[in-house]
Amino acid sequence: MLAPDLTRELGTVPEYDRFATVDEVNEYLTGLAAAHRDLATIERIGTSRLGDPLLCLTIGEGDRDVVVAAGPHPNEPIGGLTVMHLASRLCADTMLRNGARWHIVGCLDPDGTRLNEGWFAGPYTKAHYGRHFYRPAGDEQVEWTFPFTYKRSYFDRVLPETLALMRLIDRTRPAFLTTLHNGELGGVFYYLSRPEPELQTVLTELPGLFGLPLHVGEPEHPAIGQLAPAIFLTPRMEETYDYVEALGQDPTEVITGTASDTYAARWGTLCLTAELPYWVDPAAGDTSETEIAYGELIRTQAAHLRETATILEETLTGVTADLVSSSPFLRASRFFIPMLASIAATDENRSTAPGAARPATAAEVSSCRDLVHSYRLRFGGMLLRALEGEMAIGNGTPAIRRGCRALSQTYEKWCVDAENEMSDQTIPIAHLVAIQYGAILAGARHALGAHEHPGNTLKSSS
Repeated sequence: MLAPDLTRELGTVPEYDRFATVDEVNEYLTGLAAAHRDLATIERIGTSRLGDPLLCLTIGEGDRDVVVAAGPHPNEPIGGLTVMHLASRLCADTMLRNGARWHIVGCLDPDGTRLNEGWFAGPYTKAHYGRHFYRPAGDEQVEWTFPFTYKRSYFDRVLPETLALMRLIDRTRPAFLTTLHNGELGGVFYYLSRPEPELQTVLTELPGLFGLPLHVGEPEHPAIGQLAPAIFLTPRMEETYDYVEALGQDPTEVITGTASDTYAARWGTLCLTAELPYWVDPAAGDTSETEIAYGELIRTQAAHLRETATILEETLTGVTADLVSSSPFLRASRFFIPMLASIAATDENRSTAPGAARPATAAEVSSCRDLVHSYRLRFGGMLLRALEGEMAIGNGTPAIRRGCRALSQTYEKWCVDAENEMSDQTIPIAHLVAIQYGAILAGARHALGAHEHPGNTLKSSS
């Protein structure tokens, strides 16, 4: 069981009926600073590419620092509510601050997050989510544009938002850093920058408080190392590069920069990422064997991804000569469509690897099926938004209208398939915030050292 004080603290999370917008998060953090002038300060640590201020609320005093940043990926809004609740509780409870300075960034990518706000208030269906979805191209993502050099890869096109986080990390040299992410479906899983067995125990127990399974299916990339069920080592781009290169593919086509946890390693920072789904799939935690061979499962996934990439590529190629804008949806489509083909090639190669003849688990079958549906709705939805954007500015050429109409018909079928084959059990938003909030408290206490503050017992009592 988890310690009673952590369980009680999770109970402070209120109910929510929607996710918070960028403006709502910033206004809330600014209001807290005004209401707690003796304790909290708000500062501008940078500016987004479109001119939005990047705000950071600092709470408390001490000789050690914690950095919590929401919105590193703009389709992942759980963190906005989490930092609002975290900040309010830190202002209200001295013991929670743990003798540290807490630096809370409301949103790292306000420009991209605004392009997702169309689904923040629901309805929380796969189709509605996909049609209002936006994820930037790899070299436009805050979390994947930290400097990186390795073999033939060299990346230094650091975004202004990334630079703001880099400066905050270097200025504070935090004991603990978390950027707040979330997935879409399945179960809960985590990334840690180093093995921490005691913390791992707490993290794996948190989801069960809310009836959510751990994700024990496929990792996000086959090169990722695993510490325990549903707990992975944070990816290192060098390892991804070597893995892709060993398969005979070109790593420079899929790798941009590295991430905040790699950058913060220079200061010995413990980094944690809690990945939470919007929809729960009970099979996400099912390790029972199926009659499907693992290699066959991966080959089937590869075939579906390649088919999806072909459809999207043919659509994009058919309209390219008529496009007049350089919208973020178009830039993202040009990045992700080839990436789908690259993932398919990786799957084809690894489907014949030693051990691939073993039975696949139910969790692996579920995660592979859901990945295909997710990518169809994500990237098909973005390409549709790109084409609709062209028509919205008056560029409705016959080719663009024809491509949009054909893709809309295919996309409608993809939506039906996703709704029929995937779990439709939407997770209460408060549960998602509570798990992320609990992970932050547990991770920070572990990094800061609970033994230094005897009143703090946010650890597993099992």
